[in-house]
Amino acid sequence: MKKVGIIRCQQVEDMCPGTTCFKVAKEGKLAFEEIGPVEIVGFVSCGGCPGKRAVARAKLMVDRGAEVIVFGSCISRGNPIGFPCPHFAKMKDTIIKKIGPEIQVIEYTH
Repeated sequence: MKKVGIIRCQQVEDMCPGTTCFKVAKEGKLAFEEIGPVEIVGFVSCGGCPGKRAVARAKLMVDRGAEVIVFGSCISRGNPIGFPCPHFAKMKDTIIKKIGPEIQVIEYTH
């Protein structure tokens, strides 16, 4: 079972407790179909716009055992507010540079 860390949008925290992210991760569905059910070792926010804190938080989760970093659908797809993060591409690229190419990155959860 792979260990994952999930990064979510700080602005969505008040509207979403992460229930669907946890459910699809546990069941190995949607974005997790290729890797199967996973263990969540961290569930953090990006730290607020423009998401600079996400880089250090992703590294921290990797240092604590995450083998995969996953962006919540709130960041990449705009669920549930209908507005994807305009900083997503830069955040993702910067995280990959920090954690290295050997750590898998998944762009959404559900």
